[in-house]
Amino acid sequence: MTFLSILCALLIEQLKPLRADNAIYAEIKRLATRMEAWFNAGDPLYGRMAWFAMMAVLVLPIGIIYAVMIHYDLIFAAFAWNVLVVYLTLGFRHYSHYFTSIQIALNAGDENTARSLLAEWTKTDTVGMETSEIARIAVEKALITTHRNVFGVFFWFLMPLGPAAAVLYRVSEYLARAWNEPEHMRNEAFGQFAAKAFYWLDWIPVRLTAVAFAVVGNFEDAIYAWRNFARRWSSESVGILMASGGGAMGVRLGTPNENAARPLPADAATVDISEADTDVLPGEEPNVRSLQSTVGLVWRALLLWMMLLLLLSGAAWFGA
Repeated sequence: MTFLSILCALLIEQLKPLRADNAIYAEIKRLATRMEAWFNAGDPLYGRMAWFAMMAVLVLPIGIIYAVMIHYDLIFAAFAWNVLVVYLTLGFRHYSHYFTSIQIALNAGDENTARSLLAEWTKTDTVGMETSEIARIAVEKALITTHRNVFGVFFWFLMPLGPAAAVLYRVSEYLARAWNEPEHMRNEAFGQFAAKAFYWLDWIPVRLTAVAFAVVGNFEDAIYAWRNFARRWSSESVGILMASGGGAMGVRLGTPNENAARPLPADAATVDISEADTDVLPGEEPNVRSLQSTVGLVWRALLLWMMLLLLLSGAAWFGA
């Protein structure tokens, strides 16, 4: 039932993608904002309390409904519930229109449109960015988004809690961003637990995604980059994704300080890293072709996950 639930949810999303600004997500965002307003008193303890309160409100009902269906052998109802929850938690096509539009704009030589789309997608200043920088940030954003909206959900949906675990992962990922990334929340104690909780929830999934990238891409370069360069990123999870994904595609992701084995000088922007006394990530600078390579890598990784799910489901069915 797990494989069929994910397959049906993916097919439905291809036909009817769920918008990133849909009503359900908007309500979750409003609830997170209220929790922050109610609990934020400048102490990590209150951040922990708010996190568990969010999970009690959003995760427990999902798990209880699923458990009741299974207990009373409501197989078709449980299947429909799984499909609905996976459809709501997956985000394979939430932001694909941005990536596709940026790719089309760069292929047409319209850098201004590409910058505008990238700024809208990433909420960063893209004024004056060159084509290679636009391509790099778009590729990085796509790899991170795909992992957190698809592959991480797959992993947790396979856990015994099923749909409740998938919701736990997605809500935890959102809280780690919402309670830490905005300007007024940075360096506040309130969001520390949310960030730590998501780090541990994502510890295994991010490494499985990196392995998937390596298997469907250039395995040797992906593993080499992962082992030697992932630690250069400020976020360990992001570093693993960037190093393995870039290595698998033969693309050098990250800034000079991130893709150098040792930190470059403060004026690294003016240094030719090809001549610097450092070991540098293998691969070429990102370009328009890198966007197409990213699409291929993601789809191959998705097919790999689905094949593994099919094999696991078949083994469980025959074993029963």
